[in-house]
Amino acid sequence: MLARHNKPGRVEVQPIEIYHPDMSEPRLEDVFKTSGVPTYTFVHPTEFTQLLVALRSPGRGVVIEGPSGIGKTTAIENALEEVGISKNVTKLSARKQSDVEYIQALPEISDVGAVVVDDFHKLNNETRSRLADYMKTLADEEVETVKLIILGINRAGENLISFANDLVNRIDIIPFEANPDEKVDSLIGQGEHALNIRLNVRQEIVREAKGSFYLAQMLAREVCMEASVLERRDSQGHSEVSLPAVRSRVWERLGLSFRQRCESFCTGTRLRKEGRAPYLHILNWLATSSEWTLSLRDAVRQHAELRGSVGQVVEKGYLSEIVEGDPQIRAVLHYDKASEQLTVEDPQFLFYIRNIPWRRFANDLGFISVEFENRYDFALSFAGPDRNLARQLFESLQDQEVEVFYDQNEQHRILAEDVEEYLRPIYQTEARFIVVLLGPEYPKRVWTKFESDAFRNRFSEGAVVPVWFADAPPGIFDETTRKGGFNYDPALPMENQVSRLTELLLRKLAEERSQSKQGG
Repeated sequence: MLARHNKPGRVEVQPIEIYHPDMSEPRLEDVFKTSGVPTYTFVHPTEFTQLLVALRSPGRGVVIEGPSGIGKTTAIENALEEVGISKNVTKLSARKQSDVEYIQALPEISDVGAVVVDDFHKLNNETRSRLADYMKTLADEEVETVKLIILGINRAGENLISFANDLVNRIDIIPFEANPDEKVDSLIGQGEHALNIRLNVRQEIVREAKGSFYLAQMLAREVCMEASVLERRDSQGHSEVSLPAVRSRVWERLGLSFRQRCESFCTGTRLRKEGRAPYLHILNWLATSSEWTLSLRDAVRQHAELRGSVGQVVEKGYLSEIVEGDPQIRAVLHYDKASEQLTVEDPQFLFYIRNIPWRRFANDLGFISVEFENRYDFALSFAGPDRNLARQLFESLQDQEVEVFYDQNEQHRILAEDVEEYLRPIYQTEARFIVVLLGPEYPKRVWTKFESDAFRNRFSEGAVVPVWFADAPPGIFDETTRKGGFNYDPALPMENQVSRLTELLLRKLAEERSQSKQGG
């Protein structure tokens, strides 16, 4: 029997029917299951023994963390049965408002029995804090009539402890990682035995699943349907199926549900075709990761050429708004602002993004390029009195999701470095264009002299964009007048001029990238 909750303070136990399939004639949907608890293909995950011990320990809460489709729910169902406490279990999900109200009331309910709280990461901070305090009380008093089991994505345990640091020695945190290939292979083997068939792509499915029981079940089921295996064969059969063909069909079908979500995520609030496509790169990094969770902090460190554009959408909260503001995206992705981690919620969505042809996808969306030879698109060179203009230009360009070197934005990286050695390569080669703000003080400053010496030879390659100030002495920058530039008048409103200059710089960048793309 399974306990169903009505309202806080009362648990009503109702009998449910248990389906016992005819083991002699199992059907495909009973063998390779993509929903519910596996009947024929349950395989003990590596963490199963640890889970059993944790469930038998009086009072201690249990936190099971890991990505969707890794086998958490199936493992807990079987473990509860093995330890003999599956008769009176209340299952709650943070995705259901009625369940959330019940979760919030748990500390006031006595002798509630075993309670499974799924999707812990969907709860608000106040409710998480209440659960943390409640679990501490249960552990200290060694309450034997209540067992609280939390299910969540990666780092759910760490998140819970953040609300009560002294909880760390009072709960058992069991991380469910990707299952070893031999476990996935065993799952497929059990399904083959049940259906009396040998799958010719068994090892290919193992590799494609990448540790996910769910994906293994889904692909094995698709292969069987392709081979017209719908129930157990009287005599052993053998499939002759191409997994790439099956994978392609599955991907096309999933695209009906997921393509629009991917497009919405990758374009952000609006498409900036000249930009560095930060959202697209974030989703690509997640898709190509060996895990189901992407640490944006680590990713930004590994991709210096996208540090500014990706860093901006993270730091300014744009990424969080994209995920939380769209119910369709929120259903498949979870973003934790505190840890700056993006996690896949749906294993089918993970399969879909792992098989996206990224270059063609980016082109279809309208991005000019997603591969960049230069670390920066623009580097600003200016004298101190013109910092206000430089800052506004930097912010205007950065809002267009391009990479801009602006000294004040990189002070923390320059600390303890040899400043000349740090700056020289930026102006010599690492920035595609140098935007020089030629105010009256520019030729008088030491650092502008250093910077101009570094990029002087780049005039010939069309990489230097001069911005002439109307109040600079006549003739002081005659050598730059042979190149196209921008006239800036400090007496006129700065905002309109910055907007116009930004537009021209982006058009120049777009033209450059289009030519480079055609040449490639």
